[in-house]
Amino acid sequence: MELASKYNPAEVEEKWYEYWNRHRLFSSKPDSREPYTVVIPPPNVTGVLHMGHMLNNTIQDILVRRARMEGKNACWVPGTDHASIATEAKVVNRLASQGIKKTDLSREDFLKHAWEWTDEHGGIILQQLRKLGASCDWERTAFTMDDKRSESVLKVFVDLYNKGLIYRGVRMVNWDPKALTALLTKKLFSRKSTANSSTCAIR
Repeated sequence: MELASKYNPAEVEEKWYEYWNRHRLFSSKPDSREPYTVVIPPPNVTGVLHMGHMLNNTIQDILVRRARMEGKNACWVPGTDHASIATEAKVVNRLASQGIKKTDLSREDFLKHAWEWTDEHGGIILQQLRKLGASCDWERTAFTMDDKRSESVLKVFVDLYNKGLIYRGVRMVNWDPKALTALLTKKLFSRKSTANSSTCAIR
């Protein structure tokens, strides 16, 4: 058998990745093996993956594949993130290129455009990860704004609030002259220390 003098990924990578997926070699179900789980830091759906994502995900893939070789029940959970204001800016810019002003749309109409953007770019990102050879359990793919994740977040925060472990305060941190939006930080404060905050747009 004659070996090529140069490696041609087109002859190898797609063929074997399709084989791995067809035989569900990345799928993980709880069993008696030692678990090893990585939840991918979800990339924002503001565009496509960059070199930083490639490096980050390559390292995660190496760790997950090594765990599998060690006999562990390895599970790498894939997903994407909504990126909130950053995604909104992308959607507004695309609408502007089509001659549409956000202010002329109802909330429901704008959300429709936002979800179209999310479906398009989220799909691109996941396909890029597949092209990279990421050994994710694709049956577990999640999006931070899907119904299941949104319901879980609401439940946790309501439970913490009802237990008196956190309270909410609103502080204005900046004004966006382009989006004409007051950016507010809704901080969730622990009774003992300051917790993480999330930023949202208020009009």
